[in-house]
Amino acid sequence: MATFIYQNLLSLILFSPVAVILILLLIPSSMHSAIRWAALLGSLVPLAFTVVMWSAYDPAVPGFQFEQRAEWYSAVHSSYHVGVDGISVPMLLLTALLVPLGILASFKIDERVKAFMVLYLALEVGMLGVFVSLDLLLFFLFYEVGLVPMYFLISLWGSPSGERDLGGGRKVPARQYASFKFFVYTLAGSLGLLMAIQVIAQTLGTFDLPELIAQWPSFNQDVFDGISMGAVKTAAFWTFTIAFAIKVPLWPFHTWLPDAHTEAPTAGSMILAGVLLKLGAYGFLRLVLPLFPAEAAAASPLLATLAALSIVLGAMAAYGQTDFKRLVAYSSVNHMGFVVLGIAVAAWAAQVSDPAIRMSATIAANGAVLQMFNHGLSAAAMFFLVGVVYERAHTRDLDELGGGIWQLAPVYGGILIFSSMASLGLPGLGGFVAEFAIVRGAWPVFTLATAVSMLGLFFTGAYILKGVQQVLHGPRNEKWSHHPMEISLREVLIVAPLMVLILLAGIWPAWLLTMINQTVLRLVG
Repeated sequence: MATFIYQNLLSLILFSPVAVILILLLIPSSMHSAIRWAALLGSLVPLAFTVVMWSAYDPAVPGFQFEQRAEWYSAVHSSYHVGVDGISVPMLLLTALLVPLGILASFKIDERVKAFMVLYLALEVGMLGVFVSLDLLLFFLFYEVGLVPMYFLISLWGSPSGERDLGGGRKVPARQYASFKFFVYTLAGSLGLLMAIQVIAQTLGTFDLPELIAQWPSFNQDVFDGISMGAVKTAAFWTFTIAFAIKVPLWPFHTWLPDAHTEAPTAGSMILAGVLLKLGAYGFLRLVLPLFPAEAAAASPLLATLAALSIVLGAMAAYGQTDFKRLVAYSSVNHMGFVVLGIAVAAWAAQVSDPAIRMSATIAANGAVLQMFNHGLSAAAMFFLVGVVYERAHTRDLDELGGGIWQLAPVYGGILIFSSMASLGLPGLGGFVAEFAIVRGAWPVFTLATAVSMLGLFFTGAYILKGVQQVLHGPRNEKWSHHPMEISLREVLIVAPLMVLILLAGIWPAWLLTMINQTVLRLVG
């Protein structure tokens, strides 16, 4: 049995949510409690397998581990090829952890419960599939799988109030507008991505990622009439880059994010910020840098500039919000900007041989992957805590909340302070280690962009303190005195694992960086 598990570990992680979905479909729709508990307990299965994978992964072994390959679509030379390395393993752990927490956070949903849980688990399959795929067509398939469930999660279970004016007297529910905008933006980027994937596979006769990484960067034979291979590579690079920039989202492709976050249900926002945004950054690291090293190096100053703008403008936009959830949404643009800055440094290193620059790139890339993991934890915690206060006060307006809630809910207040400081990057918590590594690695390479980014850190402190002050501090707001504002035990159990991992990543980051660093060294070096 143990041998079978280790030989098929990634498939067990990937398809165990499918088995849970099949079980849920057999439960009568009226049995809400049974559906909730079946979904929760079933979501712990991929988490358990992921922990087994984590413990068995050996950072010293080069290349991909736990690989599996099987014939899938032989007519186009595409196969079921999966494997993991030090970049994908932390993302798998993050995904497998956040899904059961999101399901537990959704226990109070009482409309179309079965459909919600099925879509949420289908979304998990798509996210897990992206992180294990070593075949470009398979990668694209899983990349798109998450699009449809997230659309319906926002459209059907999003915020029930609010309308969006389309002009000409036409108005639509805000959650439908947000879900449609999310779908269109992501689909627009994905169409170009599919075209580029097809061009690459047609040129080399395979979708297998390790083979493509070995052949595509050095392939210079002109195979398209009247079009040089250099032009083909450049066009393919930009379609990849734009698709992943939309997903991150990188300024100026970010405008879908605040609407999607604001209207999504709490569990949807948790998984959207915690994992879905990471698919774009992961795409840069897994596909763009290895397949297009020269093109990525040439574009790295532009990527660094856009990253700095995301950091600064995202923080300034967050500071200007009066909606608590929208404030946290813009903070994701700010924090993911640091991830792209680290990736830009790693891209630049491909064109230089200076050992000092390569060391800086290694530090920055380590920080970028670590920031992906840490931001997934802190953002999920923050969106969940926004949902907690909204469930009680039925408002996210900071002016209406009016502060003073800490006096009514001291446990909630302490948890919100902790999570806010993690988002801020307080030393001792995970966010500080990651952002410090990115800044330390980026400074010798993109000094001006890094210096501009420091302005974003200033506004990060400003919007975090603004949010905390307008929710927790000040005199008691008598409006909420007769409301049960304190966080419940179930809600504490949801946020507690996130807090533990945030603290662990801050005081002992080696448990992550030992694994990440070995893969980053091979990526950069």
